[in-house]
Amino acid sequence: MHLAWNQYATKLDEKGQKINASILLMAEPKLEGKSNIIIELPNQTTLSHFEQEKPKLMGYLKSKLHNYSIEIMVVINEEVAEKNAYTDNDKYERLKNINPNLELLRKYFDLYY
Repeated sequence: MHLAWNQYATKLDEKGQKINASILLMAEPKLEGKSNIIIELPNQTTLSHFEQEKPKLMGYLKSKLHNYSIEIMVVINEEVAEKNAYTDNDKYERLKNINPNLELLRKYFDLYY
């Protein structure tokens, strides 16, 4: 399911639909059971973009996965918006949390962020 989801997002990106592609890649969809997909979105604006793309996405997933009972449920989670890094410092701190060795490299090469 994740592979098909990412493939669809890549196709959108290649078509120039960057906003819809980034919304699909914003949060990892979760599969409950065999046919319920849950995705968390940060606000109503992303929900409206997602709802416009949802019928095409569902058609793609149903045919790709050979499962015609798929349902996509959307959860609005304001905390998702806070996870996104916007400033350079936020991005650096997020990457540093992922890989603490980044701080060692910064110190070794005497870099500033």
